[in-house]
Amino acid sequence: MMRKMIKFLLVTGVFLVHSWMMAQSESLTSSPYSLYGLGVINQTSIGKSNGMGYTGIGLRTDTEINNLNPSNFALIPQNSFFYDIGVVGELNSYSNSSDNESKTTLNFSNLAFAFRIADRLGAGVSLVPYTDVGYTLVGLETNIEGSNETFESSVTGVGGLNDLSVNVGYGLSDSFRLGLKASYLFGNIEETEGFSISSSYFQLDEVTNYSGVRIGLGMQYDIFKDFTFGSTVQLPVSLSGNLTRSVYKTLDGVEIQVEDEESDTVSDFKLPLELGFGFSTKLMNSFTLSADYKHNFWDATEQSESVGTYMDQDIYAVGVEYLKNARGFKYWDRVRYRGGFNYDNGYLAINDNKVDGYTLTAGLGLPVGRASNSMLNISYAYGSKGQIQNILVKENYHTITVNFSLEDLWFKERKIN
Repeated sequence: MMRKMIKFLLVTGVFLVHSWMMAQSESLTSSPYSLYGLGVINQTSIGKSNGMGYTGIGLRTDTEINNLNPSNFALIPQNSFFYDIGVVGELNSYSNSSDNESKTTLNFSNLAFAFRIADRLGAGVSLVPYTDVGYTLVGLETNIEGSNETFESSVTGVGGLNDLSVNVGYGLSDSFRLGLKASYLFGNIEETEGFSISSSYFQLDEVTNYSGVRIGLGMQYDIFKDFTFGSTVQLPVSLSGNLTRSVYKTLDGVEIQVEDEESDTVSDFKLPLELGFGFSTKLMNSFTLSADYKHNFWDATEQSESVGTYMDQDIYAVGVEYLKNARGFKYWDRVRYRGGFNYDNGYLAINDNKVDGYTLTAGLGLPVGRASNSMLNISYAYGSKGQIQNILVKENYHTITVNFSLEDLWFKERKIN
């Protein structure tokens, strides 16, 4: 048993390092809206939530990881050890008043595991992208100072922040649970700007690093046997940042480094107070209905972008799952069918127009064997945000998420007849 645990920790450590390196060097999005702030805030979650409109605050489950409310970790069964590894692929198509373009991305989406510590006490660790950056701006025209001439430049950005979280849930009773979440947010955003004039070329590389610790709380209460209410709070935090800048210039084919890794300070980025409420209920024995509401107090951060301001954000989500018989003899009786809807009224207003969006989701939970709760979760989402108006861009996207949600049974004695 000790060898098994050591092997698992080594594999997990290698995967964490590899995932962190990939997250720092690969873009998980091609959304033009990742240009603003820290990038596009990641919606995808773990396991069944991706197919149920990204709901889970009030979703009571003891068969897999629910990282949307830390109090649910109190329900992890004795001797169970849950893993969840995910990948995500996204096709973005966006258009403005004069052009259309499409891009695809494929990358790591999450790594998580959870286990029981004692009676009514469970814990887990997860690593997920918190924000994603991946944009390219081509053909930006700028006036040459002191003349009427202009030059064209291009700007690319890649990176984002990661959320490494430790979750602990404790049940004060069989029906009332509390949870604590401690997140370490870290990552960088790399931006490169280049332009050429005649035989000369200029390039500016900037890498901005952000980091900070955020605390969250959660609660779930089983009001009735088949009705659970939940709530969460994420406390506000200021992420500290620093900037490294390098400038290169090429004259007649000879490269000259103007500045070598010059460091600079940047303003802290403030994340707001976030409140969430949700419930789940059983309907006709085979259906599970889940609904969430979140309010993020961006106004209180008093932050703004060069082209817009941050405003309070509301997110509404609903999801449903159908399961005929969890222990049925026929395989398709044990398959879980899911659907959901998510509406986000946005947190950034550009020219007084908030960038809102909606997402439709669908998914399948395919059982892996009958002796455990292991599941292959496949989810599809179609979404849209923005609008073709002024400088705004209309973005449509298709996302496929695959999660290997596995259960291992530890510390059980073998019985020999």
